[in-house]
Amino acid sequence: MPRVALVMHASAMLYESAIASEIFGVDRSDLSPSGRWYDLVVCTADGTPHPWLPNLPTASYAEIARVDSVIVSSTDDLEPHSDPQLVEALRATHALGVRVAALCTGAFVLAEAGLLDGRVATTHWMHAEELARRYPQVDVRPDVLYVDEGDVLTSAGKTAALDLCIHLVRRDLGASAANGIARRLVVPAHRSGGQAQFITPPDAPRTSEGLAPTLQWARARLDQPLTVRELAGRAGLSTRQLARRMHVELETGPLDWLHQQRIARAQELLERTDAAVEQIATSCGMGTAATLRRHFRRALGVTPTAYRATFRLG
Repeated sequence: MPRVALVMHASAMLYESAIASEIFGVDRSDLSPSGRWYDLVVCTADGTPHPWLPNLPTASYAEIARVDSVIVSSTDDLEPHSDPQLVEALRATHALGVRVAALCTGAFVLAEAGLLDGRVATTHWMHAEELARRYPQVDVRPDVLYVDEGDVLTSAGKTAALDLCIHLVRRDLGASAANGIARRLVVPAHRSGGQAQFITPPDAPRTSEGLAPTLQWARARLDQPLTVRELAGRAGLSTRQLARRMHVELETGPLDWLHQQRIARAQELLERTDAAVEQIATSCGMGTAATLRRHFRRALGVTPTAYRATFRLG
């Protein structure tokens, strides 16, 4: 049976740890065409059984060098060097060819060990910017549910840990086993889109008194074909001055800002109204439903209809 070590470090979080133990720690060999499932061992710093998983076999960090896959649970301590013993154990283990996966913020532990250097990775969207800032050698993708780099894998926030674990089952035991456990857990075997659809649209940033009225004026007219020249004229600036001011205050250009506002308006209408996609396209200035679908999928990874099915209120 494939042997998996679930690393329960001092700052491990319950939800993602429970997901991993449910997937790999419960014998579901009846779902696998090969009749195999996983042999899970929980690894703590000194081998003491973890209070959340007291009935599972337990070993120290040294055991992770003797398994097929290591799962690093999420952490609520994002500071570097928080567990040097684990970092060194992960480096040595990966050098031996053991596959290593991190759930949610567990990516910070892998990054500290250097296992994400030169690789694509993800983490919870709320912490993706911090991961990229702290470890610039990592190509952080905040809009995906998980990243498979072969021997190193990372998942996005929270329930995306389940997506990654089912993906590992698919890799190891085949699609039939992955689909079977997804049915048992009453979840999709593969979710469409990525993490971008779950990111909360940012609040309107604070701007100078001179620029704020112009942006407010534009938000009230997103259904109209606004131009950069119109925005600049409203602000009493040249188009170049407007671009410079917006880059300084909003870290984006006028056209990109308008596009972000139109997508955010579409999200709001999809969540809060029963308006048809065609009507929403007109209301947010996208013109046609086809144009809205194209830009919406590009920005959020799903269609407007799929987004509404997930986030419709009431």
